[in-house]
Formats: sequence, C-alpha cells, structure tokens
Amino acid sequence: MRTAIDIRSSGFKRYFSNTSWLMGHRVLSMVVALFVGVYVARYLGPERFGLLSYAGSFVVLFTALVTLGLDGIMVRELVKAPERRDELLGTAFWLKAGGAIMMWIGIAAAIPFTHNDTQTNILIIIIAFAVIFQAFNVIDLNYQAEVKSKFVVYAHLVQLVVSSITKLIFVWISAPLVWFACVFLLDAVVHAVGLTAMYLKNIGKIWYWKWRWETAKELLRDSWPLILSGMVISIYMKIDQVMIKEMLDAERVGHYAAAVRLSEAWYFVPMAITSSVFPAIINAKKQSEELYYQRLQKLYDLMVWLAVAIALPTTFVAPWVIRVLYGDAFLPAAGVLSIHIWAGVFVFLGVACSKWFIVENYIKKNLYRTSIGMISNVVLNLILIPLYGIHGAAIATLLGQMTANLIYDIFDKQTYPSLKLKTNALNPFYFIKKIII
Repeated sequence: MRTAIDIRSSGFKRYFSNTSWLMGHRVLSMVVALFVGVYVARYLGPERFGLLSYAGSFVVLFTALVTLGLDGIMVRELVKAPERRDELLGTAFWLKAGGAIMMWIGIAAAIPFTHNDTQTNILIIIIAFAVIFQAFNVIDLNYQAEVKSKFVVYAHLVQLVVSSITKLIFVWISAPLVWFACVFLLDAVVHAVGLTAMYLKNIGKIWYWKWRWETAKELLRDSWPLILSGMVISIYMKIDQVMIKEMLDAERVGHYAAAVRLSEAWYFVPMAITSSVFPAIINAKKQSEELYYQRLQKLYDLMVWLAVAIALPTTFVAPWVIRVLYGDAFLPAAGVLSIHIWAGVFVFLGVACSKWFIVENYIKKNLYRTSIGMISNVVLNLILIPLYGIHGAAIATLLGQMTANLIYDIFDKQTYPSLKLKTNALNPFYFIKKIII
C-alpha cells in the first residue's frame, strides 16, 4: 500500500489550497487584530482594557451552550452524507439558536454572584447579545466539509475591515468604553451577513434548510458530551481572567489579558490546519488504520514543533515585545507572556487530539480529559494567584493544559494509541530522526 503523500494529486492540491486560504486569512487577521488591539489597549489603559477583557471572558464561559458541541460532529456528518446538507444545516441552525437562549439564562443566573458594577454588567450584556449570531456559523461548517474555506475567508475579511476601521474611529474620537463592547455585536452581524451572502451565491438557498426532530436527536446524542466538554474548555480557557478580577482587580486583568492576547493569537494555527485536514483524516480511516495513524502522527508532529518554534523565541523577547507594543503601563504582562506562551504546545496538541477523539467516537473521554484539566486549572488558580498574582494564573494555565492534553492519557488505556503519537511528537530525537530519514 502506498502511504506517501503525492503532492501532484488533486486531493493534496485541494487540501493544500484550502489550508493556504485559512492560514493566509488567519495570519492577516492576527496581524491586523494585534496592532488594532494594541492601539485600543493603549487608549483604554490597563484598567478599562481589563474590564472589557473580563466581560468578554465572562461571556465565553457560557458560549458552549450556543455551539452545543456540534461543530466537529456536523463536519463529520456533512462529509459522510452531503445529500443531507439542508436538513443537517437547518437542524443545527435552530439548535444553536435555542442554545443562545440557554446561554442568556445562564448569564442572568450567574451575574448576581459576581462583584460587578452596573457598567461591567452592561458590557457583558452587549457582548452576550452578539453571540446569538453564531448560529450562522453552520455555513462555515459546510464549507469545511467541502474543503472550500476560501468562501468563508471572504466573509471574514469583510468583517475584519469593518471591525478594524470602527475601532480606529472610536479611538480617534475618544469613544467611551461601552462603544468598544458594541464592536463585538457589529462583528457578529457583519460575519453572519457575509456567510449568508456567500452561501446564497455559491451553494444554495437558506430557505431550503429544514428542521427534523430525528436529525436533532441524532446530533445531540453524539454531541451532548461535547457540550459539556465545550463548557469545561471555556472555563479553563477563560476562568483565569474572571478569577483575577474577583481576587485582585481590573487593572491586573488588563495586564494579564494583554499577555494572553499575544499568546493566544497563535491558536488559530492548529485550528486552521486541523479544520482543513479533518476530512482527509476521516477518509484515511476508511482506507486503512496504517494510513490513518500515519496522517495523525504527521499532524501531531507539526502541531508540537510549530508551537515550540513560537514559544522559544517569545520567552526571551517578551519584555521587549510588551514595551514596544503596549508601553510601560503594561510591562507587568511580560512575565505572564513568557510563561503562558508555553501552554500553546499542549493547546496545539490538544486541538489535533480532539479530532482523534471525534473520529474514534470517544466523545465521553474527551469530556473526561477536559474536565480534569479544568478542575486542575481552577484549583491551581485558587492556590497560585494569592501567592504569585497574575504569574500564578499563567502557571496554572500551563499545568492545566498539560494535564488535559498529555497526563490524562497515561491513566486511560484506550487513549494509549494517541499517547504514543504525542510522545513521539514531543520527543526531539524522534523528530530529528524523521527529518534525517
């Protein structure tokens, strides 16, 4: 059996083109968002920037109720049965719309337990309203399944331009903080309109979408563990900023958020790559286990060493980067950045591994590992934030990601195949040997 990659094949060209579109867009978005975001942060200052970041993080804790863990499941089903597109998209759209209502209920129930003032709650409400439009992301999932992400890129680019210009204008006119929260809503509306326009132009009619109870039950039966997993992921990705606000103050949330924004700016890389090659991994599974695990190993290798290539230089230049980008007011963020950037190694690996869990239908195990990571992160934050402040929160994030995406596999025999791939990927001698060969 031939398992080498044929770069002349139409399949390779299709996946390479799709990945190139995604990566090109993400790089452009990262650069633009970084510099516009830095400009906004400089204008707002650590305290107001911290409040805006806190409000966004608070909403993210509940967004899993909107996504409902359907994204990976939808791509899988659309690849397997493209003839069911209208019923799958229609059902998923209304499921996500219903999830938005649950999100609002959750936020309303949680706000009384915080120490927020009126302004902070207004920021939360505005950002939460924007999340409702995520139901239109089902169009993105369809393009992922068809390996035609360039159409999604068009919509993202329009959103990027509108959002960036709006933020720059707001800074220029010295707009109040609440206006910057409204940009979240503007982003969501522009993105939804763009996706809808691309779908109507290139694929079909949204009014052909249809709801089916049977399809809803089928999707939720597979995705309910992912709903819980998504909630857990949201918690251990954003709980640190919420806890810093509650345990320290908004200014230090601003310092921490500035560092995290630079660190997490790279997280588009594994998401873009895995989203693009996920259909190829599913197809490899149909052909042979050998081809399937060869492709997974290459994906894991790529994820780990891309992350290391980003983290290693960042560790040494963090103070210079923070001073140049944000100014001396944000200098306490430098130490956080030099620590938090290494969590990316396990985030990159975890994004790739999540696809393995979906293909193997180990949805519950995915929930278990993320739950353990979240619990360890929360506990470590409770211990380390009082001791080391925002640096303790960065350490807790790193150890939480390591627990979820590596240590968990040691205690579950069924995840040993994935653990072997991860161990190989993290082994520099194995990586160098493969390069030499």
